[in-house]
Amino acid sequence: MKIIIAGAGKVGHSVAALLAEEGHDLTIIDRDPETIQHISNTLDVICVEGSATNPGTLREAGAEHADLLLAATEQDEVNMVCGISARKMGTAHVIARVRDPEYLRQTEFLREALGLSVIVNPEYECAKEISRLLRFPGAVRVDSFSKGSVEIVEHKIPIGGALDGVVLKDLVQRFGAKILVSLVERGKEAMIPNGNFVLQAGDRLSITGNSRELRRFFTAIGQYKRPVRRVMIMGGGRSTVYLTRILQESGMEVTVVERDRERCDLLCDLIPQANVVCGDATRSDVLQEDGLSAADAFVALTGDDEDNIITSLFAMNCGVNMVIVKVNRDYLDDILDNVGLNTVVSPKEIVSQQLTRYVRAMSNSLGGSMETLYRLADGKVEALEFKVGPDSACVNIPLKDLKLRPNVLICALIRGNKSIIPDGNSRILPGDHAVIVTAAGKLQNIDAIIEES
Repeated sequence: MKIIIAGAGKVGHSVAALLAEEGHDLTIIDRDPETIQHISNTLDVICVEGSATNPGTLREAGAEHADLLLAATEQDEVNMVCGISARKMGTAHVIARVRDPEYLRQTEFLREALGLSVIVNPEYECAKEISRLLRFPGAVRVDSFSKGSVEIVEHKIPIGGALDGVVLKDLVQRFGAKILVSLVERGKEAMIPNGNFVLQAGDRLSITGNSRELRRFFTAIGQYKRPVRRVMIMGGGRSTVYLTRILQESGMEVTVVERDRERCDLLCDLIPQANVVCGDATRSDVLQEDGLSAADAFVALTGDDEDNIITSLFAMNCGVNMVIVKVNRDYLDDILDNVGLNTVVSPKEIVSQQLTRYVRAMSNSLGGSMETLYRLADGKVEALEFKVGPDSACVNIPLKDLKLRPNVLICALIRGNKSIIPDGNSRILPGDHAVIVTAAGKLQNIDAIIEES
């Protein structure tokens, strides 16, 4: 596909790297010559220096014949004008990044009025991800399918944990929950295991099931922590506003610590039911005075990775039940894991996955449509959800008789309001949503899981 990305900041660069891996024809627009030079040296893409709102720049980038344009500059209004111009020139689909909380209330109106295919908001998507984690204490990652009908929860087996030494085929009988371990990360290796696989302390598991069965399982292994009622958030940016609103709708108490006085005044208007504290959250005395010891969860959401990490370590050492840290730089992941900060979110990574799913669905022509895509194990494995069409080659065949490609696992089926952890006798039916975990490359459609004869 011919794709243009306007704006090569954190999100733009991350999406460009991911889509370049997928083999698309990419053109990057940015007005900063140093950024253009860096992109040109690191990615196999065409670069155009100039303003994304300039028709001449868009024509030079090929907007008249582009399949998709992603407008991801720092300014919402620039992204919307860029999207309108590209659509007028002939670009088939336009995605615009829109971040302002006030625009979020008008998403559908803006999308229809401006002719945009999709509006993405990294901070809002990040807030939704964090809210899922807070609903499931004990998980280091929660990926949701079919609006929460099935979830894949990531869990690291502690030393001496109940799962250490357990054979996977004995899991359901031993702990009494209908779940499936769909991925095991051991060191740098990511494996889709079979029933004879033996778990070890230190393994990272991706566990599939519905919310009720997952809670039953985590309770049985002694890893389900008490529900979160009180949350302290460090930083008062857009993500904090979105997250606070979501958490308050769930009945949680929220305290926000922000050092900038003007921002605090604005937060009091945007989230009036929250306890907004003006102070420096990197100071231990400020956190203690404002109730860190009484918090069930601490979330670090400033724009400074180092501040987020150091303060999160302090919160963890103070015994806070759940600590979530926002980090933008990928190379810090190993360091965070080594110091025990396992629950990490990255807005650019969340949006990159969302846009990759959209692009892959646009390219799809067979079998059924892709609904959801998550990249697991540092991108080595993907978890995908497909809606199964009536003409799919997978339907009405017992799974034990399907000749699946190596490193492909059908880990859940969603049929109406019912979620199913399948066995060999289960069948995929037309209209089902099938959740697939694969390390077998990029799947464009559900029928790609079948081994070619």
